[in-house]
This record gives sequence, C-alpha cells and structure tokens, in this order.
Amino acid sequence: MPGPDYLNIVCKIDTSLKALELLDLCQHIEDKQHRVRGVHWGSRTIDLDILLYGGEIHKSERLTVPHPEMINRSFALLPLAEIEPSLELPSFGSLKMCLEQLELSDIEKI
Repeated sequence: MPGPDYLNIVCKIDTSLKALELLDLCQHIEDKQHRVRGVHWGSRTIDLDILLYGGEIHKSERLTVPHPEMINRSFALLPLAEIEPSLELPSFGSLKMCLEQLELSDIEKI
C-alpha cells in the first residue's frame, strides 16, 4: 500500500524499565502524538517499536522481542547496523547475515 514518505530511526537506550513498562511508555508517547491505530501497517503519525531488549527473548500477548518482523525490514536493520554493526540478534543470528538477505535499494539515507 503506497503512502507518504517517512523517516525510520533506530536508537539505543539504557533503561531501568522492564520490557512491558517500556512498551507502555512508547504507547503513551504515540498517544500524545495522536497516533491512530486504524489500518494494520498503514500510514501513521508515529510508530515506536521495540526491536530488541538487550539479549532477551520476550513473548507475551502484548510484546514480542526481538521484533518478529525486524529481519524482513531493511528500514530497521540498516540504521541498526549503523549503531551496532557486529550485533548478534537473539533467535536470528548476526545482523550482517540478516542484512545480506534483504533488498536494500528501496532505502535512501538522508
């Protein structure tokens, strides 16, 4: 589904929050930015995803980390590689190996 251009940004943080507490905070920020949860994978004002939570594997009804779709998303893995190029992804293997499996020509670095 085509939509407007958008920015994808990856950041690394240190937190004392538990994984679900971090998810609650991310969703609170999205709500403050008037995120509307309408069309699944549709355009949105803001979308904060937790890709990784340290080296932990977490699966619950509300949160799965590592993010199950991250290895299919060059727009997430490329910026992640800029900050952690030698990263090992729990359940998926090396970030470098995952990137080698993706088409990268649709990404424009600005």
